[in-house]
Amino acid sequence: MAARHLVYLIGEDWFFASHFRARARAARAAGWRVSVVTRTGSAAAELRDEGFEVHGVDFRRARLNPLAEGRLALHITALYRKLAPDLVHHVALKPILLGSVAARLAGVRAIVNAPVGQGFVFASETAKARVLRPLVGAAMRATIGVRGAIAIFENAEDRTAMIASGAIRADDAVLIRGAGVDLAQFRPVIPPPGPVRIILGARMLRDKGIGEFIAAAGRLKGQGGDFVLAGTPDPGNPASLTEGDLRAAPNVRWIGHCDDMASLFASCHIACLPSYREGLPKFLLEAMAAGLPCVATNVTGCRDAVVAGETGLLIPPRDPAALGAALAGLIDDPARRARFGAAGRSRAERFYAEPIICAETLAVYERAITRDSER
Repeated sequence: MAARHLVYLIGEDWFFASHFRARARAARAAGWRVSVVTRTGSAAAELRDEGFEVHGVDFRRARLNPLAEGRLALHITALYRKLAPDLVHHVALKPILLGSVAARLAGVRAIVNAPVGQGFVFASETAKARVLRPLVGAAMRATIGVRGAIAIFENAEDRTAMIASGAIRADDAVLIRGAGVDLAQFRPVIPPPGPVRIILGARMLRDKGIGEFIAAAGRLKGQGGDFVLAGTPDPGNPASLTEGDLRAAPNVRWIGHCDDMASLFASCHIACLPSYREGLPKFLLEAMAAGLPCVATNVTGCRDAVVAGETGLLIPPRDPAALGAALAGLIDDPARRARFGAAGRSRAERFYAEPIICAETLAVYERAITRDSER
């Protein structure tokens, strides 16, 4: 009997590698054939070397040309007809919108949609984002539950809002908390001596609160904090900073991309993410697994990860003064840092371990396939 075929449609190969590879490995171990349809870049070769089938398509996240997107939808349709998937898993806004059209045209009946963080359009307050938001929201509501699709949400707020909109039935809206964390790789260590190091790891986007982090570092200059930015710009995102911006930023050290976040966490004392909006930030989940206290904004996604007063602190978004005050309090209180860090590790073990997330995702796949066979 031929293996069932699972196809992921996702905008960037690096995002699949960082956020979905563990689930794809689990699916393959469970007997699935796994293919990835994505924009190919630096991660494609290693994914192919691992045995995943990778098919390149011309995803451009910032592109708004209807003709180009129509051509892309037809290309995806052709790939779906060629690959003949038993199940497709669409990840992020544009793959859901275009993939739903392609699945309908190609006759693919078992569909899982995962809107993840919802990106620039929903995090930014620029004029462009405000214009696009209602249009993209309407398109998402029209496709998220199309033809009996099951939707996976990373946080409870997004799930509740989509159900309330009438776009999907509650039974078809599943909460799975993020991408999962390798608890053996990310584990607590004895905090290093020296200045208290505060790490922000993310794509270098304004919407991640990079400006507020830099401003808070300036406010705390000379108070014993070592502020570090880890991550690269994302030219495909309108909110991206440039390398020049980051090199010129005062009072912080920008170290660029980090291949070994576990070792970086081991050299740090506090994790910080003053983002404007998230799905469920993997950076915070890994930091908690590594035993770091977390300071984040009281916004969708971040407040799902950080329990205020238990695993860290939540502060208002776009507020450098509040961020600086929260960080200053932790810099001066190692006992509270240790208490928050231990609670964060316990929370990661209960909710965010890779085996938990993979098992929950595979259960959704089985449900989608079973539903299709019963139609």
